[in-house]
This record gives sequence, C-alpha cells and structure tokens, in this order.
Amino acid sequence: MKKIGLYFGTFNPIHIGHLIIANHIAEHTDIDELWLVITPHNPFKKKKTLLEDHHRLELVRRACEGYEKLKPSAIEFKLPQPNYTVNTLAHLTDTYPKYKFSLIMGEDNLKSFHKWKNYEIILQNHDIYVYPRIANGEVDALFSKHPKIHHIDAPIMEISSTSIRKSIKEGKNIMPLLPEAVWKYIDEMNFYRK
Repeated sequence: MKKIGLYFGTFNPIHIGHLIIANHIAEHTDIDELWLVITPHNPFKKKKTLLEDHHRLELVRRACEGYEKLKPSAIEFKLPQPNYTVNTLAHLTDTYPKYKFSLIMGEDNLKSFHKWKNYEIILQNHDIYVYPRIANGEVDALFSKHPKIHHIDAPIMEISSTSIRKSIKEGKNIMPLLPEAVWKYIDEMNFYRK
C-alpha cells in the first residue's frame, strides 16, 4: 500500500523552509510520496495578502519540479468550505482506497491538536509525522508518546511567508528564501508588492 504524507498549508508563498521539511520527511521516513495540500481561500475571510488559489497552486507546482516524491495537491479546492482536516482525510481515503494517508504537522500544531474537529478519529485512522518548531507551550501528554505520532528529527526552519511578503513589499531581496522558479513567477506577476 502506497504511503502518502499530507502537508497542509496556505503556501503564500511556498518557500525553501517548506521544501526542506517536505523533502526531509519524504527522504527520511517510510512515506512514499508527500503531497503539499494548498488550503483554499476561506470565502468568509477577506485576506488581501492571500494570493488566489490557482496562483498558489502554480507556485507549489513550480517548487515541486525536480523533487520526485513531492506533489502539489488542490484536493481541498473541490471540497465544501469551511473545510476540516478530518473531512479531507475521509474524502481522500474514499477516493484512493489503495493509499494510506498520514498527516505532516509542526510541533506547534500538535500542541493545539486536541482542539481539532474529531481529532480522535484522525488519530485512530492515520499516522502523524511531527517536525520540530520553536514554540511556547507543552505538547499534551496524550500525544507525546502516542503510537501513531512519530516525531521526526528534521531541521528547524524558522522562515515565515509573512516576513517574505513584507520584505517583497519593502523592495528587499529575498531570493535565497524561495526556489528560483517560485521567485520568477512572483516577480513576473508583481505579487505582494502593493
């Protein structure tokens, strides 16, 4: 059975931190393929800094070029909004019965995982791969030694899409933080400058 890791994010924009984590997990765990799932624009939230869904998908597509195990996924674009991870996992499991899906999340998300909708169902049916993040607070004891939760010794990446957008707006050179093809698209399309 093919093991697919799901790495959710707005990817606004996708940067080398995302790629380093995704590639590390794809190369250093038993996951066969890692899908970068672009979170759709919430129709109830007007966020002017959030690029349209199809542009963020294009950025992720360009970022994944040359990485055999990394794939962009627009699966959540087709699901009713607002969407919950438990629903996406159910949809994927029904759509791809021969695949086994796991979640990829930062340690900061694990700290609030008990607040997720139907988190018990997620844990019952899916493995979770957790990468380290610098963050305050404690991980719930329930999750620290759970057999379905795997802590991955991945590099700690403290690059933020927010600071990248701010730097672009201020006219700063942020090229080292983005895959070249991603930077070219952002530059050509004049994104984040206004």
